[in-house]
Amino acid sequence: MTKKERIPKRIQEIRIDNPHSPGYALRWINIVNAGRQEINYFKKKFGFSDDHLRASVSTAIAQRPMVEVRDGYIFIILHFPTFQGEKVVPGEIEFFIGHGYLITLHNNNLKPLNNFFTYCQKHPQELLAYQTESSSTLLYELLNRLIKDTYIILDHNSVNISETEEIIFDGKPKEAAGKILNLRRNIINIRKITKNHATIMESLQDMKSNLVPRESIQKHYEDLEEHSRQIWDFLDMQRELVEALHDTNESLLNNKMNDIMMMLTIFSVLLLPLTLITGIFGMNTIKMPLVTSPNGFWIIIAIMLASLLALLSIFKRNKWL
Repeated sequence: MTKKERIPKRIQEIRIDNPHSPGYALRWINIVNAGRQEINYFKKKFGFSDDHLRASVSTAIAQRPMVEVRDGYIFIILHFPTFQGEKVVPGEIEFFIGHGYLITLHNNNLKPLNNFFTYCQKHPQELLAYQTESSSTLLYELLNRLIKDTYIILDHNSVNISETEEIIFDGKPKEAAGKILNLRRNIINIRKITKNHATIMESLQDMKSNLVPRESIQKHYEDLEEHSRQIWDFLDMQRELVEALHDTNESLLNNKMNDIMMMLTIFSVLLLPLTLITGIFGMNTIKMPLVTSPNGFWIIIAIMLASLLALLSIFKRNKWL
């Protein structure tokens, strides 16, 4: 009796089976937080490279995307932006693509991937890959969902930029400063994550398939390349807007600080003659004028008020107040 093959629990699989092509089904194998058991299973089942399998462990974080063509399969590492609270962080996916299968490994932090996997389970006949039964087509559909989800993040940035602009011109520069810093961080992170997407989509245009004409593959991945370049251009525009908001906010903060310094300076100048008069009449000397006079106190107060009013009139005439 043949021993039944044991499949690790973290492995989920969809079979996209078009009845018009009997005896053949496209497999999508999805793994969340791959551990040693899952890695050993793929090594035994598919014979993938040890380097690629080590890079696919959930604890291994790649610092750069890559595409490597090996005998019988293509290994891809890609990062896509996702929100963690208000912060944009990279979500990493490893892809193994070969004839009749697509394997994805990730840490379950990319909602579009999970949503598309569920959609494929419920509506496989709605997929373009259902018609072609090609793993290259299924990969295209998945990447299309992931790349277009970046537009949602960019739209979120646009809303935050508009809100920040309103806050700035409502006279709340300190509140705006925090939002500007968050926007700058998110835009920098998205740029780092998506920087090589267009180049990778361009390299995938040379993918070969026995089921889909090369022209169709090229057209699909040219579309993804174009979206990647549009996202990059949109990020450049958002970066310029945020920098303009930052400069405006800094100008308002500087103006406010200048107003505060001006008021403090005026206050100090107004107190200067009062301090001088008080110091003079506070000296312990013989025959100090007005000190022995019955109305000396009020005369000194009158002198102080007169000097204060004189300075105020000078400031007002020069429009310093």
